[in-house]
Amino acid sequence: MRRAKITVVGGGNVGSSCAVWLAEKELGDIVVIDIPEMEDKTKGKMLDLAQCAAIDRFDCSIIGTSSYDAAAGSDVVIITAGLPRKPGMSRDDLVQTNVKIVRSVSEKIAKAAPDAVLIVVSNPLDAMVYTAWKTTGFPTHRVVGQAGCLDIARYRAFIAMEAGCSVEDITALLMGGHGDDMVPLPRYTSIAGIPVTQFIRPDRLSAIIERTKVGGGEIVKLMGTSAYYAPAAGSVQMAEAIVKDKKRILPCAAFCDKEYGVGGYFVGVPCVLGSKGVEKVIEVELDANERKMLDSSVSHVKELVALAQKFM
Repeated sequence: MRRAKITVVGGGNVGSSCAVWLAEKELGDIVVIDIPEMEDKTKGKMLDLAQCAAIDRFDCSIIGTSSYDAAAGSDVVIITAGLPRKPGMSRDDLVQTNVKIVRSVSEKIAKAAPDAVLIVVSNPLDAMVYTAWKTTGFPTHRVVGQAGCLDIARYRAFIAMEAGCSVEDITALLMGGHGDDMVPLPRYTSIAGIPVTQFIRPDRLSAIIERTKVGGGEIVKLMGTSAYYAPAAGSVQMAEAIVKDKKRILPCAAFCDKEYGVGGYFVGVPCVLGSKGVEKVIEVELDANERKMLDSSVSHVKELVALAQKFM
């Protein structure tokens, strides 16, 4: 049986963390690609990780490189490349810079690994996944954005802290754009099947939702850089569902046309992830207020994509 192959583009904090969890889960052979100026450092990191195999007992090939030829035959490609937003940098500046990076990466991946499923992590996520799709020309089911898995992990973590229970027993759902534009759905949130409202007061739940929306910013303020463990874990969760054809229902930035009346954009929705990528978008029932929040979030996604299109 052929071992799966997973390529991570970007050898920084998120990309390196992805490689660690991919290896420990033995999801396949791993390639981490970075720019030529970072090749030696990337090779060193991956050699270091490969030497963990004897201790943690995982068995896979792990290489660091700057050559996209190494991505040939990849089943999944995780794109983490891009710059974080820095103090004084406008949203337009960030979009312009990262569109160029993601476009360049996507062009190279389309040539090297034309059959791969793309998981895009680069920010601003909603615009970057659209950029990758347009650049590669891949079918929409093979391009998906990682945002919901991260957002929902933060949401569940904060609920567990508040309720004093295991995070494993919490089931939750968030939709829409990434960050401030996310749409919380407390009605679909439960702890061991019990509605979350039986554990947490409405005012405290509202505070948790607001903290989730700015969860990334909270971490930046604390350590001066963007989060990387949780974004990487969310990406690996998606990769595992694809490589193992698990048919997991996960919140991802998936292409929606008729679904939710979106009209051809990537937005956060629950979807089935399997070997083909996004195998189904699940349309949950929304009340009037939830629908209004989702429509507002989608409109912001469209604005961000329109901005990105100026630089494509």
